[in-house]
Amino acid sequence: MRLSTVSRWRPTLFDPSNGRRRPSFVEGLEEAPGQSKNLCGVNGEVPRKPNIVLIVTDQQRYDTIAALGFEGPITPNLDRLVREGISFDNCFVNAPACGPARGAMFSGYWPHTSGNLKNGDPWQQTWVGNLGKVGYHTANVGKMHFTPYDAQGGFDFRFNVENKQRFRQWRAYQDEWDKELARRGMTKYQREDLEKRSDYWISLGAFAWEKDPDMHPDNFLGKAAVDWIENYSRSDPFFLCIGFPGPHPPYDPTPDWLDRYSETEFDLLPLQIKEYIQHPRTLIDMAEHNTQVAHDSIQFVTFPNESHRQRQRRFYMANVSMVDAWIGRIRASLESRGLLENTVIVFTSDHGDSLTDHFCSQKWTMYDQVVRVPAIVWAPQRYGGGRRIAEQVQWFDLGATVLDIAGAEALPGSEADSLLPALAGAEFAGREYVFSEHGREDVMGLYCEHMTMVRSKDYKLVHFLGDDRGQLFDLNEDPQELFNLWDDPSHRQTRTELIGVIGDWLVESSYRSSPRADAWR
Repeated sequence: MRLSTVSRWRPTLFDPSNGRRRPSFVEGLEEAPGQSKNLCGVNGEVPRKPNIVLIVTDQQRYDTIAALGFEGPITPNLDRLVREGISFDNCFVNAPACGPARGAMFSGYWPHTSGNLKNGDPWQQTWVGNLGKVGYHTANVGKMHFTPYDAQGGFDFRFNVENKQRFRQWRAYQDEWDKELARRGMTKYQREDLEKRSDYWISLGAFAWEKDPDMHPDNFLGKAAVDWIENYSRSDPFFLCIGFPGPHPPYDPTPDWLDRYSETEFDLLPLQIKEYIQHPRTLIDMAEHNTQVAHDSIQFVTFPNESHRQRQRRFYMANVSMVDAWIGRIRASLESRGLLENTVIVFTSDHGDSLTDHFCSQKWTMYDQVVRVPAIVWAPQRYGGGRRIAEQVQWFDLGATVLDIAGAEALPGSEADSLLPALAGAEFAGREYVFSEHGREDVMGLYCEHMTMVRSKDYKLVHFLGDDRGQLFDLNEDPQELFNLWDDPSHRQTRTELIGVIGDWLVESSYRSSPRADAWR
């Protein structure tokens, strides 16, 4: 089997950053003046470059948007983006966790290429500085999940809001949300405090927000993003990356949004014991670990009952709807400033959430609930709209697309492929295979050192390095991924072929990414 990708362009060598200083943050989200060259056009001599707004939520599944064909979500603003924009319906993340997924998106490198394999691995190299070289003013409002958190990452301006809560002893770093909470005499929810609640052990991480509504992290972040747009006074085109903390756990909607889901019953994936006993040892270990360690205040229960699952889903979806409302306000702000017509909006999420499906909690697995995410590009004035593209794409292809739209270079040896031909209506085959990977951390148990997924249109294989069993699913016969065929003799050849595809992918990756080392030769 030969690897197939969208294109085979080679970026030119990356010229190191010119070392722009970080602008100061002052009242009203004003920014220090920069040195970007104005490329918006003079007397029509130079075409206007579009503004680009990249909105990235945290841990949002594909099935959370009504317009994508699902009952239950209250998402009128995302529905509008789908109706008027272009949706890549089979977009798969490069890693099933925040840090390595975002590192891949903003570098164009696979996790195994960059060494950013799991949360906490250092990363701050991005292609963002290359946008500045072609005249863009670059800003991040919200979460990036850099390691370290306060890395500049090539942005001219950062207003950093990271995770919703952490253990008290990990709180040395104070983001902008921390600082505003402190000014009001408040703190983020502490995991140790949530553990004292009488309902903690049955809540599955779902707790209604009880502090000031405007200080909910998604409200605080959404307001900051709108303020940035309303105060933008430069003539340069801008790249604005908005990183919402939600719907990452704890699932903490404000009561008004939770009330809208009070009568909703979701169609949940059934939990069947015969599926659980087919799990590889790694997933059994992961489930056991999550019952003992409450990551992000989710005290996991291996066999949760239906009412607890429905409750968790309502809280999660209410948080999605909160973010959806801010997407509408962001769009309205762009329109009120006269910026919308010349702005490309990209909406996506860094990975999904199991939400107890497949007896799993949160992320860290390769089920579609985790690795398949929404990916919508809205720019009807440029690319038309109302299109749904079914071909498979990788999440970091969206980053390559941003660069292509802006006319900027990728980093040397980039492994991502621009989706601009698909946006423009050209014939588009997509990727024959998509991949995802994750390095070992404590949640993966004692045996698995690394896990790798390869997915074609017909099959998905997951390889666990150090575990003698993996996962193999026939996606045509079993689209819900309930029946593991790893040990099925009739699928042994398919298993062997797909493991070979992983080997081919790693070899091609080594060759394609080799120019990134030129600067050190």
